[in-house]
Amino acid sequence: MRQLNKFFLRTYGCQMNELDSEIMVGLLEKRGLQRTSQEDEADLIIFNTCSIRDLAERKVMGKIGKLGSKSKQAMIGVTGCMAMAKKETLFKKLPHIDFIIGTNNISDLNTVLDEVLETGKPAIRTDDQFEENLNYLVAKRDDPLKAFVSIIRGCDKFCTYCVVPYTRGQEVSRPPESIEEECRQLVDQGYKEITLLGQNVNSYGKDKLEWNCKFHDLLYRLDKIPGLARIRFMTSHPVDITRELMLAIRDLPSVCEFVHFPLQAGSNRILKKMHRIYTVEQYLEKVSLLREIVPNVSLGTDIIVGFPTETEEEFQQTYDLFKEIGYSVAFLFAYSARKGTPAFRWKDDISEEVKNSRLQRLLSLYEEIASEEKKKMLGSTVEVLVERQNRDEVQLKGRTRCWKKVIFSGNDQLIGTLQQVQITGYSHQTLLGKL
Repeated sequence: MRQLNKFFLRTYGCQMNELDSEIMVGLLEKRGLQRTSQEDEADLIIFNTCSIRDLAERKVMGKIGKLGSKSKQAMIGVTGCMAMAKKETLFKKLPHIDFIIGTNNISDLNTVLDEVLETGKPAIRTDDQFEENLNYLVAKRDDPLKAFVSIIRGCDKFCTYCVVPYTRGQEVSRPPESIEEECRQLVDQGYKEITLLGQNVNSYGKDKLEWNCKFHDLLYRLDKIPGLARIRFMTSHPVDITRELMLAIRDLPSVCEFVHFPLQAGSNRILKKMHRIYTVEQYLEKVSLLREIVPNVSLGTDIIVGFPTETEEEFQQTYDLFKEIGYSVAFLFAYSARKGTPAFRWKDDISEEVKNSRLQRLLSLYEEIASEEKKKMLGSTVEVLVERQNRDEVQLKGRTRCWKKVIFSGNDQLIGTLQQVQITGYSHQTLLGKL
């Protein structure tokens, strides 16, 4: 029987994938395997994949394909969203891989390894529905101060461009007692900041009404944990951002004043075609209410340009809305058709040249807004969680409550503490300051 001693794991994609990888690392180390950063040293190689964009899939396929051209030594597995999207077809395209594990079957990792070792045959686990059976406490995290905590998996929104409802299934909330227990343990281990994760965190508890615990209720519960300095959350859907949530952000000391508030497009026709289930007017109404309740809030967004049939006028509406709102953080993408989504059936009628032109114009606007925001911060004092030494090992690096990176001089004994830092300048995306 083959022996597994060392493993190599590479993660692609979102924070949820990062957390899933941390759980897999914990499971493998508990099994007695040692992690290595050198792929050629490993007896077991796992690619935890993303399927949100075509480019992400092609990168993984190319990487695993190259491994197949070498003499087969290590056991190779594919996990994550690509495993769910492609399932058995991966064995046909990549005949040298040994196992496939979908997003809902991470807890089966050791069972699958045993099966492959005993039979010598490929194994697959890709359940469509997630069952809340994961041992989150086994997760092995590299960061000693900041941790991701899963509160809900899956998505019920079915945006026409998105594969997530098909790769992660329906929404399944995690019991609040389990979330609180994990957060308390993390704080006891020295963690200062927790980011609550879900494809749509604002839907938390809606599938379990008997718990009487919606997302804002969970925040009030976690805020009471002694020693938990900061709580963040992502991702949100605008429809489910409520007044109660806004009040929680205002009133709870640990909850950071940053909300990821994805717009996606500034045209009502395109929003309807995307099945975003809100209008521009409804979106702006919520932004206005949030800024009224939490005046110092920072907003993040996702934008897709070049969605099928998007006109130049409709792109301009997105551009103007972006400028009006003035996002602090933005993830901007050119549309990429994804097989298995409703939008895949539509003609991708915007040329790559036009898509790229629109994307570059929006990126330039984003840089302009970000630069103005940093200028306004000069001379102000902000709270910074000191995370680590900077690469020069002379300065320290951390983030503000609103996600801004800050570099300043200080003793490394400050790592892990909250410090007040005066902003004196900025370089690109990073603020410069002094204690």
